[in-house]
Amino acid sequence: MSAYHHILVGLDLSEESITVIKKAKALANANNARISVAHIVEPLAFAYGGDVPLDMSEAQNIVQEQADIRLEKILSENAINAEKKLVSVGQTSSELHRLANEHEADLIVVGSHGRHGLALLFGSTANGLLHGANCDVLAVRV
Repeated sequence: MSAYHHILVGLDLSEESITVIKKAKALANANNARISVAHIVEPLAFAYGGDVPLDMSEAQNIVQEQADIRLEKILSENAINAEKKLVSVGQTSSELHRLANEHEADLIVVGSHGRHGLALLFGSTANGLLHGANCDVLAVRV
């Protein structure tokens, strides 16, 4: 098995993110790998079915700024020296695929709540991430 060189960690910024980032940090240390951390913000229009008569760009910018602040706090509180800190807008799985390709990550680490049945088949971000990834994916149970 070859060592990992660049690990992309996808965080949802919940309290459980700490478990995920610590696991990724241990893997990075063991492999002498670089680590980048990403949080994907869903577009606000998705929450309203896409039919929003208002300009949501200012609200979207505020959500992104708050996510960036929270991400920085998680990293600093856990002594994570990330090469890149990325906050992106889009669908989580496809954005993490894009970022992994763009930044040449050879491992993506995300948290998984371990759902079963229909939630696993249709609603799981970790499951969606597995399909279409061009690198290894580690789902950390949280």
